[in-house]
Amino acid sequence: MSRNSLLKSSLAAAAVGFGVTAAVLSLSTTAPQPAHADLPAPMIAAPSTGGLPSLAPMLREVMPAVVNISVTSKVEVQNPFGPMMDDPNFRRFFGIPDQPQQRQAQSLGSGTIVDAAKGYILTNNHVVADADEIKVRLSDDREFAAKLIGKDADTDLAVIQIKAERLKALSLGNSDGLQVGDFVVAIGSPFGLRQTATTGIVSGLGRATGDGIQDFIQTDASINPGNSGGALINLRGELVGVPSQILSRSGGNIGIGFAIPVNLAKSVMNQLIETGTVTRGRIGVQGQDLTPELAKSFGLSNARGVVVSRVVPDGPAARAGLKVEDIILKANGREITDFNQLRTVIGLLRVGEKVQLDILREGKPRTVTVAVGKDSEQAAPGAAVNPRLQGATFAPADESNAEGDIRGVVVAKIDPRSPAARTGLRQGDVIIGVNRRPVNSMDDFAKLTAGKDELLLHLRRGESALFLIVQ
Repeated sequence: MSRNSLLKSSLAAAAVGFGVTAAVLSLSTTAPQPAHADLPAPMIAAPSTGGLPSLAPMLREVMPAVVNISVTSKVEVQNPFGPMMDDPNFRRFFGIPDQPQQRQAQSLGSGTIVDAAKGYILTNNHVVADADEIKVRLSDDREFAAKLIGKDADTDLAVIQIKAERLKALSLGNSDGLQVGDFVVAIGSPFGLRQTATTGIVSGLGRATGDGIQDFIQTDASINPGNSGGALINLRGELVGVPSQILSRSGGNIGIGFAIPVNLAKSVMNQLIETGTVTRGRIGVQGQDLTPELAKSFGLSNARGVVVSRVVPDGPAARAGLKVEDIILKANGREITDFNQLRTVIGLLRVGEKVQLDILREGKPRTVTVAVGKDSEQAAPGAAVNPRLQGATFAPADESNAEGDIRGVVVAKIDPRSPAARTGLRQGDVIIGVNRRPVNSMDDFAKLTAGKDELLLHLRRGESALFLIVQ
């Protein structure tokens, strides 16, 4: 089993959020050594009432900026007797009363105030993604209704806003300066226990637990359900990360938690505040990690970087001169160790910005500068394409959601009880043809399916290909 597969199978469900439990930090009478010499000592271990070193003075300053978020949402009620019970004619024939199709659900999470004047709060997408009502409770027990400003599923970040006075905001630190071994404190509302702080260190950097834009900070600071969207701070009291996931087979903390770096969060947050959405940067390449075996075949002594396996014709990378078999070593000065890292660096750049790629071509170093492009097409609901595809959401295939040859349209989401699902479509299917005509874009797909009573879909599903008739 691959590392990513093991991580995916072990992650606790994101929908319930993640949190930190209360813990006692054992401190000797000797103040701990700072992780960096330039840290102000009073913020690290200021004397408490008992004269012992303590984090209490720093926490008193920052904890009012971390809030409790409660969310009310509607969830579909699955009928235990199968889909026939969803048919009103079937129920009427047998005299079965109508059953509620939805019920209200409540969940808890955390958030961090990042702008006191405007009331902006940074949290996780999975905390508020399906919310019908969002409430924020402050450390002084004041409660406010919150407005969703924007959300981004790829990075699991969201911004909400409250109208309130006397708010305390956290200063944003620099997550690029973190090192393994730096002390950090996690603050949030585990299991609804508000204003809980736990300590630990940075256990790892640049972690990825699956697909999407990921560059996690790994920490052993205790994180449990309810802390999602809270704060991971350094000993200056600055926000350096947003707790998002844990690795656990039981759902509880085992000392492996993941937080979104604040520098990544800042880029996404600014776009959400400005436009409510995030435009993801693309350069039009597909690549794979450079393994020792691949490195040997390319005549390289070091197995580091990403080998370019495909360059999208007429894409930004192709126009800049990037070629298949180029080895990408750095992007904007940052060392690239795997393709997910490259995708993250580029995905956080804005359209029109430039990325400088340090590459090896036939063993010789080169520099290629690429102007970042964007997805020219957006996701579309199936109902807008063809009524028989209602319940599915389609998106253009690219390096973030499709493997191998990047062309066609991806089934990004699908309701398992919808007409689209009954045709046999599955999430992740890549449609490369309709009625024996090739599909290279969302425009192709829309034109070939519009008004058709019967569709012959040509699909890629994993490593297989098949035809599917939709009538």
